[in-house]
Amino acid sequence: MIERQVTPYLTKLLKKYPIVSVTGPRQSGKSTLLTNVLKNYAYVSLENPDMRRFAIDDPRGFLERYNDKIIIDEVQYAPDLFSYIQTATDFTGKTGQYVLSGSQNFLLLKSIKQSLAGRVSIFRLLPFSYSELAKNHIDLSTNKLMLQGGYPRIYDKNIPPQEFYENYLQTYIDRDVDSLLSVKEISNFNKFLKLCATRIGQVLDVTSLASDCGIDRKTAVSWLSVLESSYIVLQLMPYYANIGKRLIKSPKLYFYDTGLASYLLGIKSEKALQDDSMRGALFENLVITEMMKNYLNQKTMPDLYFWRDSNKNEVDIIDDTDSELKMFEIKSGKTAKPEFQTTLREVANILKVKNHHRAVVYDGQTLKSPKMSFVNWRELASYTLCMFDTHSG
Repeated sequence: MIERQVTPYLTKLLKKYPIVSVTGPRQSGKSTLLTNVLKNYAYVSLENPDMRRFAIDDPRGFLERYNDKIIIDEVQYAPDLFSYIQTATDFTGKTGQYVLSGSQNFLLLKSIKQSLAGRVSIFRLLPFSYSELAKNHIDLSTNKLMLQGGYPRIYDKNIPPQEFYENYLQTYIDRDVDSLLSVKEISNFNKFLKLCATRIGQVLDVTSLASDCGIDRKTAVSWLSVLESSYIVLQLMPYYANIGKRLIKSPKLYFYDTGLASYLLGIKSEKALQDDSMRGALFENLVITEMMKNYLNQKTMPDLYFWRDSNKNEVDIIDDTDSELKMFEIKSGKTAKPEFQTTLREVANILKVKNHHRAVVYDGQTLKSPKMSFVNWRELASYTLCMFDTHSG
């Protein structure tokens, strides 16, 4: 098994909280992680119809049978169970008593917020990061990683990406979306998902997206919410600073996995990707999600934005996760061109971002400078402040 970066944080938090919840997209490796790391825990999946019926019909009896150190997978199928779990943990006062996971995150997180607030630590497990693959000697080219994405089954079973994502989407529609939509809407939803892929890296115009799909704006907003809650797409919000500049308010749209996005765009090979007009947007998507994975895998919620003002000056990433702002411009090529730094420098000066916290992220060799650095995206994927240290020689 490829070791997941979150493992030490998972075991530490089980000593502090009575409940730990692991969310993330379908097939991101949640069950594999939990059953391999927590070998002394019982494992029950509520996708099993008998176990689901037991948990729904007799939640008290279910918890008494598994009263300590249990992983309950797909727990959202028994929503009443959450209140009984709350009562059980309050009574015993034990830590590490329950581990809850599920793929229908909009149902899981709703139940957690309603019943378990203050008692649970939530992990978000995304598909493999570049760092996780590289540490296990799976060092892919940039194009191959963008094309394959990070879903574990692709690597575990050596499944061709086209085959995997075709089945993945069908599973996602059947299990997570079908209950929310009519048969007629399913066709439009598939079209909507593909249209979202064509808008990667763009400022989101929901009205235009809805019009192109043949649905109303309210429906488009609802479907985006479903896609976000199931970790298919994410919206990167614009950075706001009270500096007298007119800044846009609309988010930019990205996918959590570039392999899925490439499939939706009909890109089937590395050569086709290299020549495709969407390669730059997919590379930008890759860099942003790798940053997010690196933070999430260290149990830190990333605080990432982009900058765009009314004059269309744009910076791809404003990182406000810790005490000092950092800024990154993303370019998909391998050549370090001085003009890539122009807007970055202007906006950095406005926001008073230190020289060593600014960088152009690209596909070429890392070049460090006291004023501005060019950083290969692989270094950003294992993102530490020392990568900006220009005084170490």
